[in-house]
Amino acid sequence: MIEKSSVRHKEFIRKSHERCKKYNMDYNQVYSRKILNEKDLFAKMEENRELVLAAAPIMNKIYDFVKGSNFFSLLTDSSGCILNVIGDEEILTEAFSFKMIPGAYMDEENIGTNAMGTCIVEDNPIQISGNEHFVRAYHRWTCSGCPIKDDSGKTIGTLDLTGYSEHVHLHTLGMVVAGAKAIEKELLNNKLKNSLLNQKERNKFIQDSIFMGIMTADLSGTVLSANSFSSELFGYREDELVHMNARDLVKDWASISRTVVDEDTAFKGDVDVSSRKNRIQLNLAAYPVKNKNRETINVILLFSEVKKHRKSADSIAGRHAIYTFDKIVGKDKDFLQVIDFAKKISNSRSNILIMGESGTGKELFAQSIHNHSERADGPFVALNCGAIPRNLIESELFGYEEGSFTGAKKSGNPGKFEIADGGTIFLDEIGEMPLDLQTRLLRVIEEGTVSRIGGTGEKVVDVRVIAATNKNLKQEVENGTFRKDLYYRLNVLPLRLPSLSERKGDIRLLIDYFMERISKKLNKKKVYISNEKIAMLEEYSWPGNVRELENYIELAVNTEMVPDISMLGFESKSGQVNSIKSSESAGKLLSLKEIEKDHIVKVLNSTGNNITQTSHILGIGRNTLYRKMKDLEINVI
Repeated sequence: MIEKSSVRHKEFIRKSHERCKKYNMDYNQVYSRKILNEKDLFAKMEENRELVLAAAPIMNKIYDFVKGSNFFSLLTDSSGCILNVIGDEEILTEAFSFKMIPGAYMDEENIGTNAMGTCIVEDNPIQISGNEHFVRAYHRWTCSGCPIKDDSGKTIGTLDLTGYSEHVHLHTLGMVVAGAKAIEKELLNNKLKNSLLNQKERNKFIQDSIFMGIMTADLSGTVLSANSFSSELFGYREDELVHMNARDLVKDWASISRTVVDEDTAFKGDVDVSSRKNRIQLNLAAYPVKNKNRETINVILLFSEVKKHRKSADSIAGRHAIYTFDKIVGKDKDFLQVIDFAKKISNSRSNILIMGESGTGKELFAQSIHNHSERADGPFVALNCGAIPRNLIESELFGYEEGSFTGAKKSGNPGKFEIADGGTIFLDEIGEMPLDLQTRLLRVIEEGTVSRIGGTGEKVVDVRVIAATNKNLKQEVENGTFRKDLYYRLNVLPLRLPSLSERKGDIRLLIDYFMERISKKLNKKKVYISNEKIAMLEEYSWPGNVRELENYIELAVNTEMVPDISMLGFESKSGQVNSIKSSESAGKLLSLKEIEKDHIVKVLNSTGNNITQTSHILGIGRNTLYRKMKDLEINVI
């Protein structure tokens, strides 16, 4: 292999190539030496489930930023095994021809010098370009990789962004580092959330014991004691409850007694009980009480209202809907008709398909429909079918049994349909669901039963399905990428949300709403927007819809000024885009350096050369901005 000066000046590249020679790597190798089969890949994905789920939305954001520029992004575990890949079709086709697919190992021992494998060895972010890669197959590419670490500093994976060398900039590595740090933060937040969940559950048990019916019973079921809240739940006085038998109060008491007394296991579940006035349902937790010889002598019974029990658990775990129709802002006549229709179909048992462009508020409507329905007290479980790798979607939706694969939890894991039992499941970006899983989803919808991976039994679930898409599903059906029968099953109650450009009369109302809410949230002053500027905003096409408008107002509040409309790529009625261009750059293709200079000049102009505001908008520090201005020869008078 001919070593160029660009290779020699990087010491870590020289060392990596030396390691590759010791591994007897072949310069002409194309495929990784180690690629997992489907079964082992599934186990690997489950082993790294938390990492994959935390990384997916961040990878999507990075990809959105470089979309159309022939890049692809990869996530690996700590050993370099690819867990997820997303990117542009042209370069992905090339990557897949090299078998850079989930399950392929990108460590140096299996495919030579590359950003993923080498950053694991070096324990640092790395960018590797052209013939710095050991194998010739990768010489067209520049790859930027960064280790992902857990809260103890241990490397648990890597994030990579790869593109053709002519399109890559040093800033690409910075983007990857920022992405890796965001994944680390997300993982830490999830860990803290789970820790907080456990603590909240313990605290809640103590607090709720005040509002629990607490009884003790002997082994024959005779009630020995009862607190005051028990009498409220059952409608009997405390002295009446004492000496009654549990079999007269709780349906299937014999079965519960066997579980607690004979099997020495706690019982938890919803039970039918006979109160003085009628039969009601309560949540029961029953535990054995033992003497010093570890013999069960009594049973303690904790009763609570089902509604309260479920609601608090769902709230803590994030399985609840927070939006209601009264929180939807708009006065446009057609939009109000959409809201009215959504209210009318809320209590229907039929499935709903919400259609609309990105940013129109599909989940907001889904949550509002749930909260307006008779299922409002049940769980609301959301799953973004486009944000989760296909290898994980099946287990996320349907769950798995103990021992169904290597690395599976001992107790198994319930899927989203089980968790949503009695409530609503919201399947966002349903058009992204793989065809084979569409078949399983159709069966669940038709039969109302779900079977876990590795399981033989069927569990009956009562779930209302709301699906959403920004695609033309009818066209997808014609293209053969979406099942026709599933489409008609979901499209029972179609709900189309208008784009913001179709309800321009609401833009001023939304500006006022977001300005009020965001300024309070950030504890900053409202920013005055003139009628002239509002008129310009009303003429803009808003391709990102309400979400884009919200981001624009948040930028205004943060910078304490109205951002120049050109920063949105302002599109007037004539369809012409009015953006600031330097006379030097007009009419020719620009290098990345020229684009960066042009953008910095544009932002400086929009802020009146205010360095603080400019650095904030660009997302960099003041010193970094000064250095860039010096390097790019940008002079501020």
